[in-house]
Amino acid sequence: MPFGVDEAGKGPALGSMFAAAVHVADPDALPEGIADSKRLVPERREELAATLREDDRIAVGVSEITPSLIDNPETDMNSLAVRAHAEAIEEMLEAVDVSADSSAPGLCDACDTDADRFARRVADACEPEYELEIEAEHGADDQDPIVGAASVVAKVERDASMAALADEYGPVGSGYPSDPTTRAFLESYVADHDSLPPFARESWSTCADVLADAEQTGLEQF
Repeated sequence: MPFGVDEAGKGPALGSMFAAAVHVADPDALPEGIADSKRLVPERREELAATLREDDRIAVGVSEITPSLIDNPETDMNSLAVRAHAEAIEEMLEAVDVSADSSAPGLCDACDTDADRFARRVADACEPEYELEIEAEHGADDQDPIVGAASVVAKVERDASMAALADEYGPVGSGYPSDPTTRAFLESYVADHDSLPPFARESWSTCADVLADAEQTGLEQF
């Protein structure tokens, strides 16, 4: 496939979700060692992402879905994943200057239980001028090297975003509910401010539970 798309950060309680699209006209242009980002150490992901961006034969597009969008009750994560994939694809296509009468096939890592439905939704969300042929598969990030490259870029963008938050707010962890550092940060922040941090996904049960527990503790102390 000439281009692949993947996302990072769909499940965390803190921070944005990112999607990346990578276009490679010649698969030989991909650097060695590309794999699903979850199987690579952060330093290697950063090296690979920099190599991908520096190669003129490779085009990259990125989209960010912020916590405020995620918390919007009028949408859902599957729809936001569709939006993120479509926005990343369009940014990537601008870089490769696809003309209106061109057909550019691509592969997405499916963010829906129905992979074909996800592919149709992403294609429909893109500008019609591109006439895209899009497929989606579960586990595509681990099976297709170009989707694997997109996985690497998306994860590096997500990690950089969390690192910037840590610089401003202190250790925030990975943002995932299972991360003790993230949980400790949330509990400490809420205790100090009586509110969730501005980059929390307020609609996530993890965040709601921490806020509710702090409010209950305050009532008991009163």
